[in-house]
Amino acid sequence: MALAYDGAIQQLIDSFARLPGIGPKGAQRIAFYLLGADAQEVQDLADAITTAKAKVRFCEICGNVCETSPCPICEDPRRDRAVICVVEEPKDVMSIERTREYRGLYHVLGGAINPMANIGPSDLRIPNLLKRLKSGEVTEVIMALDPNIEGEATTTYLSRLLGPLEIKLTRLASGLPVGSDLEYADEITLGRALTGRSEV
Repeated sequence: MALAYDGAIQQLIDSFARLPGIGPKGAQRIAFYLLGADAQEVQDLADAITTAKAKVRFCEICGNVCETSPCPICEDPRRDRAVICVVEEPKDVMSIERTREYRGLYHVLGGAINPMANIGPSDLRIPNLLKRLKSGEVTEVIMALDPNIEGEATTTYLSRLLGPLEIKLTRLASGLPVGSDLEYADEITLGRALTGRSEV
């Protein structure tokens, strides 16, 4: 039988272990780090979590995280309102923003279609997207979903749903990452790299 710490320390470890991307050993390291940290650092962390939970909400238009709704991106008059980039999660918005290549708007679905996790189209912010497209202002929708089974299923579903609207539907190009070797590329990635090849 595995040994566990007593009381509060085990509860702290268990709490961290429930967070995504943190396993039992990582949770234990974080817990012991906090036990050794000074009281002010621990209080600052607790305050940051409490403040974020109290202040952060989802934008009523795009679904991105913000403190005031509509979010700063939706409110920015310099953004191209004819283009909407559809992403799965708010963190994807920041990934695209860091490129400094995109100046349109966003729509966060809040996940992807995943029958194994009982997530269907009705669980996503698809009706909100359709409502935004009815204005006639949008001329292009970019599908920027994760290149996995769930992302592909969601892209296919949205493509069929939006097809009749006569809006240009595009998706992010996919291919080989810089610095990788061909021998390690999977067949789908390599196939897409060949299909989407460009002139040099």
